[in-house]
Amino acid sequence: MRVSAVVLFLLWARLGAAELTLECQLRWRGAPLTVPSVELAGAEGRVLRVTRFAALVSGVELRRADGGAVQLDGQYGFIDAETGRLAMTLRNVPEDNYTGLEFQIGVPPAINHADPGQCVARHPLNPIVNGLHWGWSGGYVFAAIEGRWRAAGHDADERKAERGFSYHLATDARLMRVRFAAAVEIAGPTTVRLTLDLGKVLGAQKIAADGGSETTHSGKDDLLAVVLAKATERAWFFLEAVPMVGALAEPERRVRDNAPYLGIGTPLAFAVPTGFPQPELPADNPLTVEGVELGRRLFGDRRLSARDTQSCATCHRQELAFSEARALSIGADGTQGTRNSMPLFNLAWSPSYAWDGAKPQLRDQAIAALTGELEMHADPAKVAATLGRDPGVRQDFAAAFGTPEVTVERIGLALEQFMLTLVSADSKFDRALRGAVELSDEEKKGFELFASEYDPARSRRGADCFHCHGGALFTDYGFRDNGLGLTRGEEARSGVTGRATDAGKFKTPSLRNVAVTAPYMHDGRLGTLEEVVAHYDHGVSRTATLDPNLAKHPDAGLQLTMEEQRSLVAFLRTLTDTKLERAGETLASGGL
Repeated sequence: MRVSAVVLFLLWARLGAAELTLECQLRWRGAPLTVPSVELAGAEGRVLRVTRFAALVSGVELRRADGGAVQLDGQYGFIDAETGRLAMTLRNVPEDNYTGLEFQIGVPPAINHADPGQCVARHPLNPIVNGLHWGWSGGYVFAAIEGRWRAAGHDADERKAERGFSYHLATDARLMRVRFAAAVEIAGPTTVRLTLDLGKVLGAQKIAADGGSETTHSGKDDLLAVVLAKATERAWFFLEAVPMVGALAEPERRVRDNAPYLGIGTPLAFAVPTGFPQPELPADNPLTVEGVELGRRLFGDRRLSARDTQSCATCHRQELAFSEARALSIGADGTQGTRNSMPLFNLAWSPSYAWDGAKPQLRDQAIAALTGELEMHADPAKVAATLGRDPGVRQDFAAAFGTPEVTVERIGLALEQFMLTLVSADSKFDRALRGAVELSDEEKKGFELFASEYDPARSRRGADCFHCHGGALFTDYGFRDNGLGLTRGEEARSGVTGRATDAGKFKTPSLRNVAVTAPYMHDGRLGTLEEVVAHYDHGVSRTATLDPNLAKHPDAGLQLTMEEQRSLVAFLRTLTDTKLERAGETLASGGL
């Protein structure tokens, strides 16, 4: 007798389905571990500090007592120790008493080689979320373990003796499978607590300078990657399965007082370029034709500054990819600032703004520039009153927001809408990827160096640029100490987080349009691309917070030949998007 689909569905529904949360707790030889970590005891007297652990989780499977299994395919997790993201929630898990749990670190080959741009905003596999996609070489890093180390006998203050380790475990052949034989009763929302003991992964690792033990990129015949992958599989431990008190809720984005104006204006579609990840646009400030046009006009209006002396466009010139050709910006009061003016494009993908990432939303950064003492230094109330006396401005605000009132909050929203539309995705490099043009031999050589790891122990010669500048956006939006040296009294990312381990760290800028955005670095200290390449080749200063991917290089640097350095510069020049110069109309500098 055949059982109908309806009956099967009713039987399944009767069993019930629940949420299952896998929660990871990090350990080092049994003791709790936070990242960035304190100093840890490694093999042969080595002293280690873990600065990064991140991994992708997939293929969760629950085993039944009768030998059957429930496979939760299509559900993925991302764990990141530094941000405290150490749990993943699985949905529609049948309620039952299970005898085992399995999952894998990594993703199946079909997913690994699919277009990551198909993943919606906030999805664990979205490259903006996880920062683990390798970009043009294809595929994800399944687990990243990075940090600093020094040999026995060296004092903690001897930073020149401290080096980096960077272990990136990946490739389809190295999916790490974790298995537990343990009772897991699911009768409603349930949390399974697990531990990962990184001491069992790294504690026995005999790290030596320049011998290949400081890095692995999971290349062919890379035995270190195999050893670390197997150690990672064995380093997981099952703690307990406990009922949850209430289900976990997705955090909601902050909605401002402008909510009553949602839906005003003509909707404007946001086109995501081919190969780009999906951005998370602000839900409380949807793009409209009227809002973007108002923002464009405000961007060029000098009345947004003290004494009507500057507009946003003064320090963000359209022909320079919305950057400025001076090391440090000059404010409306004639005072020199402390930061180089960042270019403004592809801001829709950025999770935070400014060199230190202090502003979580683009509107916040816009208002901060408007009111900052070293920038436009405007009185918000005076700006709103001045613009509010202009009938044309009031008409534009009514078209964008439904009523003519001019407020600083609305100015920020309009500027946000305009800047979100500044998308750069049509450089020579992009056209070469599409097959429309071909790079020169020198440019191809530069790209090869750009996308290759420096690993002389395994006969690999590269410039290691892709670790921080990989993928379609040419940035991972992370905060890193890139070897410029610490400046006394200068607050970097540590001024935002309050953590000493963030000293000297600044946001990784995109390298798109880099040929037209000189000078370079957060303080504009390097004037040419040749100087930038030379810095990373042999000018890196060793500090306590130097990024491990730079700290693992020898003291002599990469030792690229002059020809190789010229090839890198030639490739970087292919990233210029001339269409960005024509984004919207040419910006006026004299007001609306």
